[in-house]
Amino acid sequence: MSKGTIKKVAGPLVIAEGMRDANMFDVVRVSNQRLIGEIIEMHGDEASVQVYEETSGLGPGEPVVSMEVPMSVELGPGLITSIYDGIQRPLDDIMKVSGGNSLKRGVEVPSLKRDLKWEFVPTAKVGDEVEAGDIFGTVQETQVVQQKIMIPYGVKGTIKEIKSGEFTVEDVVAVVTTEDGDKELTMMQKWPVRKGRPYQKKLPPQMPLVTGQRVVDAFFPIAKGGVAAVPGPFGSGKTVIQHQLAKWAEADIVVYIGCGERGNEMTDVLNEFPELKDPKTGQSLMQRTVLIANTSDMPVAAREASIYTGITIAEYFRDMGYSVALMADSTSRWAEALREMSGRLEEMPGEEGYPAYLGSRLAQFYERAGHVVSLGKEGREGALSVIGAVSPPGGDISEPVSQATLRIVKVFWGLDSALAYKRHFPAINWLNSYSLYLDDMEAWFNENVEADWMDCRQKMMSLLQDEAELDEIVKMVGMDALGPVDRLKMEAARSIREDFLHQNSFHEIDTYTSLRKQYLMMKLVMAYYDEAIAALDEGAPMGALIGLAVRERIGRYKYTLETDIDEEFKKISEELSMEIANTIGKEDF
Repeated sequence: MSKGTIKKVAGPLVIAEGMRDANMFDVVRVSNQRLIGEIIEMHGDEASVQVYEETSGLGPGEPVVSMEVPMSVELGPGLITSIYDGIQRPLDDIMKVSGGNSLKRGVEVPSLKRDLKWEFVPTAKVGDEVEAGDIFGTVQETQVVQQKIMIPYGVKGTIKEIKSGEFTVEDVVAVVTTEDGDKELTMMQKWPVRKGRPYQKKLPPQMPLVTGQRVVDAFFPIAKGGVAAVPGPFGSGKTVIQHQLAKWAEADIVVYIGCGERGNEMTDVLNEFPELKDPKTGQSLMQRTVLIANTSDMPVAAREASIYTGITIAEYFRDMGYSVALMADSTSRWAEALREMSGRLEEMPGEEGYPAYLGSRLAQFYERAGHVVSLGKEGREGALSVIGAVSPPGGDISEPVSQATLRIVKVFWGLDSALAYKRHFPAINWLNSYSLYLDDMEAWFNENVEADWMDCRQKMMSLLQDEAELDEIVKMVGMDALGPVDRLKMEAARSIREDFLHQNSFHEIDTYTSLRKQYLMMKLVMAYYDEAIAALDEGAPMGALIGLAVRERIGRYKYTLETDIDEEFKKISEELSMEIANTIGKEDF
């Protein structure tokens, strides 16, 4: 082991000398309190160590010991339902050791509980040829998640011995004969967090991650294995959107990273997630969730690690063939931690003081998402979708973190505080948001929902864009300046906004909308516009078309149960045609 001594302490940065034999990104133990840290820079025999715990009280001359391994996470049974800090230490175990809510420094607790026994069910047998990524057993971790135990990376050979029964994560459950001799396998494996887990190949993004949120699925969909950014000012609903996606998105596993967020916000997550009912299974949402809590009052350097810890755990479940959704809330706080460390290292600052490598670090994180074929002979398909919240100061998305993120991600859900103040949720601004996956997924939507899904979407977007232009005229000279066709456009766009895009996350029916129901809602709104335009040409009065009684039923269609949507759609369509036919030849009122 490489041993050195502290030369200088600057907040979370410790300079240690006598570390010539250490390597970049080695984990080190600092001082006699054995604080955990990581080497982030080497100069001759001096190492700059990023310490993941509070450094007050440290002084020159104290020992620094390199563990000669990179920062790694433990992967195995026990991850699901756990709540970790930024460096994968279970907060409940630290609390027991600390004897209270104030966390002590230098606490060493294993990430996976060593005393718990898991029921290991072998799926391979003696004599089977295995290679990295092959599944050789399963563990029913929670009622909803079955963890698949995989052959670790770099192991290839024949199974010599395999056991069945209850074991801890450290017990040997199989022996594989390889070219280098026998390898003993446990249910746990370790993986360095800064290195993406390998896979066979990446697949193109052609299938949407269905979320049940209409503004997302219909207007700005994210692909399975895609990346999205949710920038928005304080109070615009970033956290609520991430909660909705965690609850309703078509993902088997949810990894939620609270990175530098307010403590009370993280407390809400910790209190709400166990109580949220998983709509797919009826169990608690925590039964398929891993939480990483690194609040703003925790050591700043650990924020930097929390993002990598979370995505490595997510990749592990992706390799099993699961669809994983990772929520990072928020990458701005992570970037601020990078800026602080960069300043202490006296590096040349880039824009607004952020380090010059901000863009490349963000890209390294987001590029680990994807729809992939995992290692192993089976060729399992798994997907890791990443949704990162960005909290730009003052809601100004021209700042460096937002701009660097937008260069990498393909979906931008721009939250608008003006919409939030009008109580329009989700407050995603349809005029400046976008999804670059639309062309890739057009065939999937047209094939799996309806052949004219994309046409409907395009017509609705055109109406909303026309409304924005007409709105400028109305503000200047009033509604009376508009012709009948433009008045109808304004009315149809209002219907799209209020009846389709506005969605109540606390309403038991409206909180989730299936793709079929979204399509029927689009058809109803567009049917009103198309039939009203046709009636206008035949002499129907404008006031009668705007005041149709059926419009109330179109607006309330979103509260229809999924089992009744086709019948209700038919009734409303017939009523709409009848009421519009009755307006032709009427006097205006």
